[in-house]
Amino acid sequence: MNAINPDKLHHSKWTAVTPTHKEKHFLVTQLLRDADDNVTDVILEAVLTHRERTLPWRALKDDDTWQTGWR
Repeated sequence: MNAINPDKLHHSKWTAVTPTHKEKHFLVTQLLRDADDNVTDVILEAVLTHRERTLPWRALKDDDTWQTGWR
């Protein structure tokens, strides 16, 4: 399991373990927060296609789906 500090996710780089639509490398472009200023979701932008996807930040902890950095 990836150890993640949610406040330091902005501009972090991620690699999808099983790429879809040629989207393998991603960059966290935005952190979404709740009313208490806690990070709830992240917006990932695919480097190749510039498509964005929103997912809970805790999903990045799954080693079977995401790896830190670009590999």
